[in-house]
Amino acid sequence: MTQELDPAAADVAQGGRGLAKLNPSPSRAYELVLKLQNAPGGFAFVEGVAQYDVSNEEQCGYIEPETGVAARITSQEPVTLRKVADDEYRGTVYLDRMLDEDYYGRGVCNWVFSGAGAMLKATGANGETRFLSFLGAEPFVQGQTETRHYPRGDYPRVAELPDYGATGQQDPSRFRAELRDQLFSASLTANEVRP
Repeated sequence: MTQELDPAAADVAQGGRGLAKLNPSPSRAYELVLKLQNAPGGFAFVEGVAQYDVSNEEQCGYIEPETGVAARITSQEPVTLRKVADDEYRGTVYLDRMLDEDYYGRGVCNWVFSGAGAMLKATGANGETRFLSFLGAEPFVQGQTETRHYPRGDYPRVAELPDYGATGQQDPSRFRAELRDQLFSASLTANEVRP
């Protein structure tokens, strides 16, 4: 017996936004800055993302008929990261990108910004390592920097692990001693854009 998803859940399963809507006039802008150090080569594929979550899905969200529990509501919105130097990319993130609205007839869903991240791949080809980094909401708005360290040998791919998602380490000393001088890093920080 096949169970059908509600149309919004089906859209999300296909990579869509579901019922969630974008704010037509967001105003809380931050510049996301990605800086690389000692990169083992170029990155032709650099993709940014901002994550937003509904903070009150229990009061406003879709109720799963099988369990009676409200489903989590989240959206990951693309952030265009433009290359400004060989080792630096920048893009704009809006904290108020999502539109608070009554999506399910149960009350207004309130969106909150959860953080922003980046994914880097050597050329974008299938099988290449995905170098991932993420900066949570609190350090993002406070202008803090999140640096992740990765083994240079994972570039452009790890043969035994196609499409490997490398999350790196904050502390380079967590790597084996012989790898510590063979690391590169990706740092994320954000600065508020003042009008």
